[in-house]
Amino acid sequence: MYKVFVNDSPIIITSSSKTSNNFLTLPYKDVVLEDLIEKLRNKKIKGINLITNNLEKDWKSFLTNTEVIPAAGGLVLNTNNDVLFIFRNGVWDLPKGWIDKGETIENAAIREVEEECGIFNLKLIKPLVNTYHIYFHKGVKLKQTYWFLMSSDYQKALTPQTEEGITQVAFKNEEEIKEIFKNTYENIKIVYDTYKEQSFY
Repeated sequence: MYKVFVNDSPIIITSSSKTSNNFLTLPYKDVVLEDLIEKLRNKKIKGINLITNNLEKDWKSFLTNTEVIPAAGGLVLNTNNDVLFIFRNGVWDLPKGWIDKGETIENAAIREVEEECGIFNLKLIKPLVNTYHIYFHKGVKLKQTYWFLMSSDYQKALTPQTEEGITQVAFKNEEEIKEIFKNTYENIKIVYDTYKEQSFY
């Protein structure tokens, strides 16, 4: 299954006909993706399930309809297992950014976390999940973000990258994260839930 968000409304591409939501369900082959994206952008529908008999083939087909912009970021734990969040443009988020030309995904993830949060001593633990969202800048773009679990024992004050619209950087515990989830993106919830599921097993 793949989830692509348009303004936090999901396009769910799946090979399973069983759905756990109340979204419209259609065969992938019957949909004009440009029209669908526009309807989601204008909030005419809240989400959609696209059923496919060949998930990987149709996912590749989906990717050919947009320009894919790769990005990388991190879910960073401190020594108390609190999670590092940023407050960017009025919304809680996790640090991430574009991958520079010639840069590895892992190096980009660490660099972006360092730049956006003013944190160092980062250790990359493992890949977590990839997330996808569509944005509109000189056409339709699909941002594919590679997320990594990281840790840091950095004890000094953190510095938000204000030129990127970041006004707060802070480690948050589980109770505080419940509040954050009232004002964050669906993709961020996916990253955090993936971390919690993997740490449980």
